[in-house]
Amino acid sequence: MKNTHKRWGLFAGLILVAGSLLAMTPMAASAAQPPNACSLSPRDGHIAGIVLAAGPCTNGAAGAISRAAAIPASDPAKGTPPLLFHGGPVMMTPSTGPLIVTPIFWNPAGDRMSLAYKVVILKYLLAVTLASGQNSNVFSTLNEYSGTNGQIHYQVRLGLPVNDTDPLPASGCTVASTDTANIYGDGSGYNACLDDAQLQTEIGHVTAARGLPHNLSHIYVLYTPKHIESCFFSGSTTTAANACTINFQPSAAYCAYHSEATSSAIYANMPFPIYDSATKFTCGTEKNFGTIESPNGNKDADVEISPTSHEISESITDPDTATGWYDSSGFENGDECAYIFGATQGTAGHLYNQVIAGFHFLTQEEFGNKDFALTGGGCVQSASAEA
Repeated sequence: MKNTHKRWGLFAGLILVAGSLLAMTPMAASAAQPPNACSLSPRDGHIAGIVLAAGPCTNGAAGAISRAAAIPASDPAKGTPPLLFHGGPVMMTPSTGPLIVTPIFWNPAGDRMSLAYKVVILKYLLAVTLASGQNSNVFSTLNEYSGTNGQIHYQVRLGLPVNDTDPLPASGCTVASTDTANIYGDGSGYNACLDDAQLQTEIGHVTAARGLPHNLSHIYVLYTPKHIESCFFSGSTTTAANACTINFQPSAAYCAYHSEATSSAIYANMPFPIYDSATKFTCGTEKNFGTIESPNGNKDADVEISPTSHEISESITDPDTATGWYDSSGFENGDECAYIFGATQGTAGHLYNQVIAGFHFLTQEEFGNKDFALTGGGCVQSASAEA
């Protein structure tokens, strides 16, 4: 009871902070399906952990279904496991200390995120913090990995959330005329496009203004608002040479990714989630469950929780995207299990598979080399579920 009071006290404080102030799957085959979603590697230069499009591709969610709790705990991975160590440092070790996760909610005028959306994401990050050291959620699977700077130990701290009201810069990439509508389930589309360099610049501005460091003890998780497209590169979104969020172009590729900025900041790009889209792509759970599962009653935030887990987990095990842990195909621990949820609990429409600090969430499983070696599966919901 004492811990419960502490949890809710911290959560109430985060609600006040927020008040004053998150891999796509084709829902159906399409003759006009953008090719980049199937051809893009899980890593592209300095960008990695890309939550890719799926469906008929080998990176897809086909076969990822809800299972009864009686089914064996591990699920088969998608890449070419095991994960291999490439000789560099990791995060969340005794030498780096706990990982401080700082969410940045970019809220320019006219492109606001709802308080409810922020609160669910903050609740998730708080829960992950409160459960540090336990072996009952996906973050505990990271403990089996180590780097040149030591063994990973699950210890997360929630940094002070940032409500960023900076105006958007001029679009670095160009929104195609066909992408100004029917991107989101409500029929709306994009009104601006930001490239990765612009996202890095904004993270640099926010951290400099607050004196926040760029090192292996911190990750900056940048949530951008609805109607903002993002791409790896500036310029056109109509060519597969670029890689962007869900659109009607050959550049359609991702729901999120992580990277290390030129400033050494470890960050994740978390675009506003897209589901029930006329593009036939989704960042949600339609392919797996036939509907958007929302255990917290906010579909946008509940969809965003799984890629948030994916990107933070991958940043911990491969922070510079080059010298950490990934398999011979470039798949990191999150990539191996994208859209694989395993056994679920709850009622239809509100299913969950993670109970973290007493709260319910639905996230993909994470990959463990240990379980893979013993079972040939590797995708599990926690360290306690590993063989």
